[in-house]
Amino acid sequence: MVNDMTLTRRGFAAALAAASLLPGAAHALTNGEAESLVRSLVADIQSTIDSGKSTSAILADFERAFKRYADVPTIARFSLGVAARSASSAELRAYSDAYASYVSNKYGRRFQEFKGGSIDIRGVRSEGQYLVVQARANLRGQSPVAVDFHVSDRSGSPKVFNVIIEGVNMLTTERAEIGSLLDRAGGSIPRLTQDLRAAS
Repeated sequence: MVNDMTLTRRGFAAALAAASLLPGAAHALTNGEAESLVRSLVADIQSTIDSGKSTSAILADFERAFKRYADVPTIARFSLGVAARSASSAELRAYSDAYASYVSNKYGRRFQEFKGGSIDIRGVRSEGQYLVVQARANLRGQSPVAVDFHVSDRSGSPKVFNVIIEGVNMLTTERAEIGSLLDRAGGSIPRLTQDLRAAS
């Protein structure tokens, strides 16, 4: 069953983070490239929200955005933690596919509730090995939410690899959740993969 979390300020930010998580470290990435990536990500999500499409079509669009802006195999492997070391390449591929659908389904449903909201880019700063695009999410009837997009080009092109929302690290949050699901699956990655597919 898909987690039916209410779209609060943090809930929306978690959904946004799911579209863009990617472990990595920056190389020669420029401030302009990092900002352009985040602006494109936000524009794609906003376009999907405002499209008037069915829920299934929105979820498909969200999964495409996730795959476009994130290195899904890297994110999926990170979410498994040390368990990934013992997995075969075939198990990791199957898990990555299931994970992409799971994340898209889990968070994509919440984006429809963001109609009328907006995200403003506030600036870019360097954190040494990566760049941080600072933004503010404005949701109807709620106070603005500070959102920091961590951007790297380690994968070969600019990607968002983490999002911090009001001090909450979404990359580690996702890893903790998958760890809990893996425990329920008895440590079996194939069983976890089946569980994620069933939840999608």
